[in-house]
Amino acid sequence: MLKIKTENPENKEKVVVQTPAGSIADNTQPVVPVQQQPPQQQGKGMPDGLWVKCKKCEEIIYNKELEDNLKVCPKCGYYFRMKAHERIKMLADEGTFKEYDPDIMPVDILNFLSYPEKKPYADKLKSEQKKTGLNEAVVTGECELSGVKVGIGVLDFYFQGGSMGSVMGEKIARLVEKSILKKMPVVIVSASGGARMQEGILSLMQMAKTSAAIGNLSRHKLPYISVMVDPTSGGVTASFAMLGDVNIGEPGAFIGFAGPVVIEQTIRQKLPPGFQSAEFSLEHGLVDIIIPRKELKAALHRLLGYMLAKPVAKQ
Repeated sequence: MLKIKTENPENKEKVVVQTPAGSIADNTQPVVPVQQQPPQQQGKGMPDGLWVKCKKCEEIIYNKELEDNLKVCPKCGYYFRMKAHERIKMLADEGTFKEYDPDIMPVDILNFLSYPEKKPYADKLKSEQKKTGLNEAVVTGECELSGVKVGIGVLDFYFQGGSMGSVMGEKIARLVEKSILKKMPVVIVSASGGARMQEGILSLMQMAKTSAAIGNLSRHKLPYISVMVDPTSGGVTASFAMLGDVNIGEPGAFIGFAGPVVIEQTIRQKLPPGFQSAEFSLEHGLVDIIIPRKELKAALHRLLGYMLAKPVAKQ
């Protein structure tokens, strides 16, 4: 037998109730068997992808609100990364974008195996293509930007870190060539970890190829505006990303060549605060201007008007 002390609701005195071992009782209620409830399912009936947590302020944001705000946190202003087609939608006038060379596919020419899992590069490409719906880490084409016809290229960091391989170099070179034929300025939005190691020296050759293409655009007196977003680094920074007639950075974007850890280990010095941020790059002359995402399309329109010596309507 178990003795349980409880309170009498009338005089608040302790009352001792004796009960059989293993049962639950008090001095006012009969014994009721406790039924075991099934575990509650979390989020039952709630569709996935409705909410997202900000990496900076850790606030929970309604996804639709975030998309309407061009993927900028409405609480703290943190810049979420955008996919290539999201940026094109942001910059191109509705219904004007026409994609170039969508069917050019990368190949595993070196039969590269990743370490340590020894996964073929060809399998990695298939996985990235299935995940992103893209054939390569860049989307190129032409569109109208507030009525101005431009050649446009946008790198997608979600496709293998926006890395530059042979196909990216070829697509950017073709974009420039077609823009020259159509006498269009070029805008490229870069987000990349650099050259694609799985293509070895072939990926490094794209630095010279894309730089030569931009040089040819300059010889034809056509403007090139480079927009660098988070992150822009490696061989992309060391080639076409830094060759703009105007180099634009997004607020807070990482812009640099090597990573900070590699630099510190090489020079054996501590790097200053904010090193390789867009703001640091602006202060030291690597970037010409920092433009908030919401203002980018209007700013590009104004710049193109100045560079093409055409009147620009107010946005």
